[in-house]
Amino acid sequence: MDPPAVGAPVVPDFEAAWATAYQKAEALLANFTLHEKINITTGVGWENGLCVGNIGAIRDFPGLCLEDSPLGVRDADFVTAFPAGINSATTWNRALMRRRGLYMGREHVAKGVNIALGPMMNLGRNAAGGRNWEGFGADPFLSGETAYETVLGLQGAGVQACAKHFINNEQEHYRTLESSNVDDRTQHELYAHPFLKAVMAGVSSVMCSYNLINGTYACENDKMINDILKREFGFQGFVMSDWGATESTISAITGLDMTMAGDITLGSHTTFFGQNLTAYVENGTIPESRIDDMATRIISAWYFLHQDTPTYPTPNFNAFLPLDPTTNAHIDAQDSHYRLVREMGAASTVLLKNVRGALPLTGRERGLFMAGSDAGPADIGPNKFVDQGGQSGVLAMGWGSGTANFTYLISPYEAIQHRARKHRTSISWTFDDFDLDRAGNMAISQTLCLVFINSDSGEDYIVVDGNEGDRKNLTAWHGGDDLVLAVAAQNNNTVVIVHSVGPLILEPWIDHPNVTAVLWAGLPGTEAGNALVDVLYGDWNPSGRLPYTIAKNVGDYPTMIVQGEIEGETPGQAGGGDVVLDIEYSEGLEIDYRWFDAKNITPRFEFGFGLSYTTFEYSNLSIVKVHRVGDDADEDDDDDDDDEARWDAGKATRIEEGSSTALWLHRPAYNVTFEVTNTGDVYGGDIPQIYIHHPPSAGEPPSILRGFTNVEVGAGESAVVSILLSRYDLSIWDVEQQGWRRGDGSGIGLTVGVSSREGRLYGVVPV
Repeated sequence: MDPPAVGAPVVPDFEAAWATAYQKAEALLANFTLHEKINITTGVGWENGLCVGNIGAIRDFPGLCLEDSPLGVRDADFVTAFPAGINSATTWNRALMRRRGLYMGREHVAKGVNIALGPMMNLGRNAAGGRNWEGFGADPFLSGETAYETVLGLQGAGVQACAKHFINNEQEHYRTLESSNVDDRTQHELYAHPFLKAVMAGVSSVMCSYNLINGTYACENDKMINDILKREFGFQGFVMSDWGATESTISAITGLDMTMAGDITLGSHTTFFGQNLTAYVENGTIPESRIDDMATRIISAWYFLHQDTPTYPTPNFNAFLPLDPTTNAHIDAQDSHYRLVREMGAASTVLLKNVRGALPLTGRERGLFMAGSDAGPADIGPNKFVDQGGQSGVLAMGWGSGTANFTYLISPYEAIQHRARKHRTSISWTFDDFDLDRAGNMAISQTLCLVFINSDSGEDYIVVDGNEGDRKNLTAWHGGDDLVLAVAAQNNNTVVIVHSVGPLILEPWIDHPNVTAVLWAGLPGTEAGNALVDVLYGDWNPSGRLPYTIAKNVGDYPTMIVQGEIEGETPGQAGGGDVVLDIEYSEGLEIDYRWFDAKNITPRFEFGFGLSYTTFEYSNLSIVKVHRVGDDADEDDDDDDDDEARWDAGKATRIEEGSSTALWLHRPAYNVTFEVTNTGDVYGGDIPQIYIHHPPSAGEPPSILRGFTNVEVGAGESAVVSILLSRYDLSIWDVEQQGWRRGDGSGIGLTVGVSSREGRLYGVVPV
């Protein structure tokens, strides 16, 4: 079926499409031998194929190419480096999220990739988490909506998406030796939610993670894979291991369908599947019916995305030998995708501070000075470091397997100089982060100074400046704070631009009277400089909103990276063996803004915050229950009506397969409408956000994001906004009854606001 339109109030039903795919898979596999079916489940091993992961060809089945990354085709040339996942979430714009997924999917297809290894949807539980930038922020609802749109976009292009990393993979430090200990309610309401939304989007595969969950490795965790993912969520696709995350042959019983890259450790030429799996079937340890299920799930996903068509491309690049002329056809997959990258880079830029009319620029600035290495190009090109594992020039993505090579990268220096030429502005710069005297002296008498700072992180197999994937601290890299202070000391119109993987502590300079504006640009991809220019000069009115909280002090966050040491080993080398770290998710439901609200801690910039070049007023709130009428009601069976009645009575949902994705639970139940008026002088967009407030007896955080949209309004004009809420949006997970139910009480408080701490309208949902 075609994906629903962006924002459509429908729950997509892929049941018929999956059923057809299963029938085709069963027919194809009917005459396959046990050995052939097991080969479908077993990767060929590291560097034994063109892609980072490969399933070999068997009879009429051509095999599969699995390739990173969540922001572009890794290890390939002539591809687009899209904005990182965190920037997608920062737009709070579903149409852009969907289009980003669609264009990335088209590039994967053009390169002959069957399975795109993304999106990544682990939550930013730790502000310093190394791979947070690959995902969608610190809130499960925002992350879930971004994951949903990304999956629909990717698979709408014809490539299989892979939801990762399932689950609780929230730090890099000893990621293969830590047990994330999470209670059932927290797991359901926070960490599993984005995966639930991916399943609802029809995702074809899920990647299990390196860590343990409550003492059992993720890739052999029967509770998480079989019970929650496959039974409760009704997941129809297949589960693959992260590369080298398979821990045993018996993991096939506990839900693992495919081992990647195939070998036990990369390059070992050994495997837990393959002949070992054959032996387990032959001696009766694992039934052959389970092998049938594994192979059927994998082949079904191939049919589900119609990759059996003769026109589907075969891999035309070589991830390991990119210059090999016999295996790399140098296919140009970029199309005009740079336009989206530029638009999304602008839409994901957050205006954090703007005083004395510092921004937007008018073009009348006579002298403009840029300071900081982040303003300029890399010294020898944008791909100086393998998998971007280093720092040189503007930061446009983090490091690790979640990266792609830049075909080109536009730095702020290039874009600003090009734009300033139009206005005949005099330009000067220094890319030296540490010559503070020179930077300060060059700032004197300038009309405007732009100071560029950044902070990087990534995956644990690369260590950058002592940062083992996770960040050692939340301060700006390259002495960025001192650079800001040096320039601001000499110039009363200093604007700071931040390219960062996540939150930074801005206290050394944020209140400095000469720091007139701050733009938070995140990781905008290949059009970084052009996107920034669009915001600086007002061609794009800032509409980005923070997907996490920026604290005043590191200690204000509820959690930090849990450290641990193994004698004679480093975190990047550890693997297998006993648990070293027990990570207790003792904060429960209170992560990020939920923690700050519950503990009454004042942040520097709260979740959902962002300024604009105009102003908005909100009015005329209405909350109305949605009644099903006509054909919609006729098509629903009596069980749905019974479940709705149970929920309305405060009872939990029925426990059955697919219960968490049941249509009745996710269809619109309440319509929240209000009016947004642009009270300023220029056209602009705002991000209305809905937060609900359960009664104290529900045991929930004070405020929970449960709705948002983007609205664009001309100066002096108004728009009516409608946001729908489902019963699921208003539910809590009942551990005893193992189902979703509404909280106690006769009503749930509701705030329509512009951030987690700035409400504009208030009401009650009459549940």
